[in-house]
Amino acid sequence: MRIVPLGGLGEVGRNMTVFELNGKLLIVDCGVLFPEEEQPGVDLILPDFSYIEDRLDDVVGLVLTHGHEDHIGAVPYLLRQKEDIPIIGSKLTLALIEAKLNEHRLNAYTLTVREGDTENFGPFECEFVAVNHSIPDSLAVFIRTEAGSVLHTGDFKMDQLPLDGRITDLRHFARLGEEGVDLYLSDSTNAHIPGFTTPEKEIGPTIDQVISRAQRRVIVASFASHIHRVQQVLDAAAAHGRKVAFVGRSMVRNMSIAKQLGYLEIPENILVDLKKVGDLPDHKVVLMSTGSQGEPMAALSRMANGDHQIQVGEGDTIILASSLIPGNENSVYRVINGLMKLGADVVHKDNAKVHVSGHASAGELLYSYNILKPRNAMPVHGEHRHLIANGKLAEQTGVDPERVLLCEDGSVVDMRDGLARVTGQIEAGYVYVDGSSVGEITDSELKDRRTLGEEGFISVITVVNRQTGHIVSGPDIHARGVAEEDEVFKNIKPKIAKALTEAIQDNKEHTTHQLQQIVRRTIGSWVNRKLRRKPMIVPVVVET
Repeated sequence: MRIVPLGGLGEVGRNMTVFELNGKLLIVDCGVLFPEEEQPGVDLILPDFSYIEDRLDDVVGLVLTHGHEDHIGAVPYLLRQKEDIPIIGSKLTLALIEAKLNEHRLNAYTLTVREGDTENFGPFECEFVAVNHSIPDSLAVFIRTEAGSVLHTGDFKMDQLPLDGRITDLRHFARLGEEGVDLYLSDSTNAHIPGFTTPEKEIGPTIDQVISRAQRRVIVASFASHIHRVQQVLDAAAAHGRKVAFVGRSMVRNMSIAKQLGYLEIPENILVDLKKVGDLPDHKVVLMSTGSQGEPMAALSRMANGDHQIQVGEGDTIILASSLIPGNENSVYRVINGLMKLGADVVHKDNAKVHVSGHASAGELLYSYNILKPRNAMPVHGEHRHLIANGKLAEQTGVDPERVLLCEDGSVVDMRDGLARVTGQIEAGYVYVDGSSVGEITDSELKDRRTLGEEGFISVITVVNRQTGHIVSGPDIHARGVAEEDEVFKNIKPKIAKALTEAIQDNKEHTTHQLQQIVRRTIGSWVNRKLRRKPMIVPVVVET
């Protein structure tokens, strides 16, 4: 069996793993990665499907471990290429993905499974195991094949006091360990953190306390899929006589689904439409919002910028009830600063216990290794530092260091007779979603965007007569974002004209492109030397 991770290794997001046996493919998860500041204009980042795009007819199933965007967000883009790929997941996970597919006008064949179920997909027998995470109905998947067995945890932790009473089923893990786990793909996100992840129950009292002492409105920002956290906010609001409004399209959609399926218990008469919030006294309002990661277009960021219908002011209390995804720190602190500048009191994980992670810390991972006793370990879901830490935990519990596979996106892992090894590498780069375009934006174009943002833009327009070799008009120089007056460029204009004239007179066979490159080099070296800048330069040479 061949295993190829197309995302999630070396990053927190874009999770996708392909299993290949006897010409058939089984995919586990298909998520997105959210862009960072050095990727301006990008909406989402997808896994690179090119490895499988010519073999989509061989895909026997797409197993989704849970309903977070970094595990399901890219499914619509995969189904655009082949709509009838079977999607397998728990009831809540499938409800969330079906809502997403409806927005993309896609229909899908889905199969609902629950813990304890076993289903066959081509040469893969999949058994599903209950795991605890920050979203209900999460599943690990145990894959039996003739080449060996694989346990893929998805995201998990071992909260012993979960709000919904659904724990990670260690008895099931133990049975699989007795049967034999040849390859263990384990969540690595918190592998570098010692001990055990704090139980969700410890967060409720803090949220209740913050809401009880708030003088005006309370705005709680969380992931739109964190149903447990929303439940805690609803309970605290009800206890203190406040009404709750959901803010953000994804928050409204997901909570509606969670209520309908029975995963969210909403106290009677507590919800109010956002449009009617203004009719209530400030001390009777709680707003449950998206934007806990500082996303530019999310509700909380727009509040911080003052361009949302909810105007944050003196005395408002903001609770950021989420952890920081690596890479989002600057965006989140920018939002915190903006809100505090407006006079709000901001409560976040650095100054109060308002969030716990959904991922297993080192102590829990050690338990899982000792219970399962895998022959091979392949840490997944995390940056390289997380994967390395997870690999060391595997070694400490007795996994042969040569059987700990520290891979990256695109690594090709082959498993035969229960032994796994890295045998190659394929291309597994970023695919950018920018508006309606998918995969059309390249790294070089992102570099151009960064240059525009950081260094500015200079255009040089010159009209030349090729026959006489004289300049008819120009050079006209226009600069944007260079922080210099147009007067600064008067000394370089004669040099550009001279360089063009000499080039034409020396060789009338110069192409327009070659003349434009002469202009680019002439002004580029001058700007670099005189202004200490490297702006984007667009030379235009028009011939008469």
